[in-house]
Amino acid sequence: MTNALSKLLASRDWLLADGATGTNLFNMGLESGDAPELWNETHPDRITRLYTMAVDAGSDIFLTNSFGGNAARLKLHGEEKRARALSRISAEIGREVADKRDRPVVVAGSVGPTGEIMAPMGALTHDLAVEIFHEQADGLKEGGADVLWLETISAPEEYKAAAEAFKLAGMPWCGTMSFDTAGRTMMGLTSADMVSLVDGLRYPPLAFGANCGVGASDLLRTVLGFAAQGTERPIIAKGNAGIPKYHDGHIHYDGTPELMADYAVLARDCGATIIGGCCGTTAEHLEKMHEALSTRPRGERPTLDQITDALGPFSSAADGTGEDEGATPKRRNRRRGG
Repeated sequence: MTNALSKLLASRDWLLADGATGTNLFNMGLESGDAPELWNETHPDRITRLYTMAVDAGSDIFLTNSFGGNAARLKLHGEEKRARALSRISAEIGREVADKRDRPVVVAGSVGPTGEIMAPMGALTHDLAVEIFHEQADGLKEGGADVLWLETISAPEEYKAAAEAFKLAGMPWCGTMSFDTAGRTMMGLTSADMVSLVDGLRYPPLAFGANCGVGASDLLRTVLGFAAQGTERPIIAKGNAGIPKYHDGHIHYDGTPELMADYAVLARDCGATIIGGCCGTTAEHLEKMHEALSTRPRGERPTLDQITDALGPFSSAADGTGEDEGATPKRRNRRRGG
């Protein structure tokens, strides 16, 4: 399949994705509990600024403001009937930003989890999940998204439902999961499990990987787990800018731009092709990440000790595979994230 992202992947050995959506929107005045997707309509200038900041910082890919734009999530705000429209608008704004550039910039339609537990553990059936994801995918497609970007998924059943929906929409896609529980997703998947999941899909993603989770060190350990499976599919690394700290009534992430620059280079050397940030990652972080990826030579695959030396300790001794139970990673005196 030929599309904007696959063309970039064929021409480059690394691509810079964007940073945080929520963090940056909170800095623009979004209140806790508000639906960011409503800003696509009420504050399109701020969403334009969000996208522009990432592109100005060097991002080759940016995600649309549609993470919680599916009907299941919007129902919490009484806006479930507007899932398609709000997602379309988020992509339309993105298309305007990307098309003004003199270099290729990929508009990735963000699709987050439904927030529901899938059957048989929960009430959300496969067919309903496909319907929910398909509706949002159609909206993002209508708005001009180049690719769909599934992110922060924990359950394999939800990942499979999204893949089916994206096929129905006729859209290429990428998909990441969040490994935030001792190297596993909330539903127990390891990095090796995810590679098997992706390889077994009838409509697989162009690239796959990990986002969010705990901290940059943990995420890179997961990326090493992907690479160890021998996959030839491009790997995505989109880690948080450090760890959250509550200060003066607000949540701040403690990862400095310099630390995220080190993270970006290590992510590349771990085997990631698409590298970006998640929670807490601002334009300042992205600028340093772009500079580091552009100027620092590619190195050998880092060891776990080299990762913790640069980025701080892992949050758990185990990476979820069972092969290192009881192992104690090298720890530094400073906090993870800077």
